[in-house]
Amino acid sequence: MEISPNLSDKAQYDYELVTKATTGDQKAYAELLERYRDAIYFMLLKMVNNPSDAEDLTIEAFGKAFKSISQYAPNFAFSTWLFKIATNNCIDFMRKKKSAPFSFETPGDDHDDPSHNIQCGNMDPEETLINHQKIKMMKEIVSKLKPRYRKLIELRYFKEYSYDEIARELDLPIGTVKAQLFRARDLLFNVFNNTNHNF
Repeated sequence: MEISPNLSDKAQYDYELVTKATTGDQKAYAELLERYRDAIYFMLLKMVNNPSDAEDLTIEAFGKAFKSISQYAPNFAFSTWLFKIATNNCIDFMRKKKSAPFSFETPGDDHDDPSHNIQCGNMDPEETLINHQKIKMMKEIVSKLKPRYRKLIELRYFKEYSYDEIARELDLPIGTVKAQLFRARDLLFNVFNNTNHNF
């Protein structure tokens, strides 16, 4: 595929990484992640004004980009393509959140403790039961993943380990942890949509 002559040296290097990534080169994925993770995160943080949401949306943005990376065309910069994916995904997230009948997150709550984000006092018994059922169902879905992906999801979202803590726990480079976590989330969504699919 012909590369646009208008691409900067940086964009041309990105395209080299993309080309390697499409062949399954995990180091190329990790390098693309490292190059744009912070920029994507801070852009999303400005949009949602919630660090936890911004982090999850960052993961989703890279997950969607990496899943569709073969569709990237070098007639414009990879960063432009990536930021568009992140922005569109964030807009969808905000639209869905706005139309949701109730939220498990407390607006304006600055506590770091995730338990503060669950409005237990405002839930009736039926909502509390639904919440517990959702958690149980999610754990059952996670159990269907391959061991390495299941461990990543459990450490990150059930035990709430930081990326650094996961890297130390699994003795892996932090870039590998993040790249594999994106893949784990992608698989998790696939299992959620089709519980009969085997991984």
